Amino acid sequence: MMRKFEADTRLAPMDEPYDSAVAVALNRITPPGQAPLKLFRVMAHSPRVLTRMFAGSLLDKGSLTLRQRELIILRSCARCNSEYEWGVHVALFAGKARLSDEEIRASRESLPAAWCKDDALLLRLVDELHEKSDVSDELWKSLYEEFSEEQLLEMVALTGYYHTISFMTNAFRIEKESFAPDFTSVDISMR
Repeated sequence: MMRKFEADTRLAPMDEPYDSAVAVALNRITPPGQAPLKLFRVMAHSPRVLTRMFAGSLLDKGSLTLRQRELIILRSCARCNSEYEWGVHVALFAGKARLSDEEIRASRESLPAAWCKDDALLLRLVDELHEKSDVSDELWKSLYEEFSEEQLLEMVALTGYYHTISFMTNAFRIEKESFAPDFTSVDISMR
């Protein structure tokens, strides 16, 4: 099969009608009256990938607070330069997680000293995993003193999961959602 290569959007989001398995999966996670996210519609090219990624999303109530989860996600997406996913999480979750505009902006920047101890540990974890695919003994000791083993596992898994999501959004050149801010947004309080 010969297909034309498009550099701008490498895999276009699928449109309805969807395969029945895809329709069920998309209906389960899409609020009534809204269109599924472009990322999910791109993933729909492979129903297996779509359903397996949904199964591993870690967006349910776990051992981390919403704030902790969103800090890890924002930092992971920022470090991977996934403006798409960073913007989606700013728009849909940052307000619920009670992240300030300053904290949201800082999720994209070098680690400032202003973060509280636990938040700084989370961001350092993401940074070390991103830079070295490992965690130093010094950081691990600090994390182990503050968080449970269940939380530590979730933190590492969440960081890895959002690296994968970032790889998809970047590699497939998924166009930003209209409701989501971008990295250069000065006023991100639209959430």
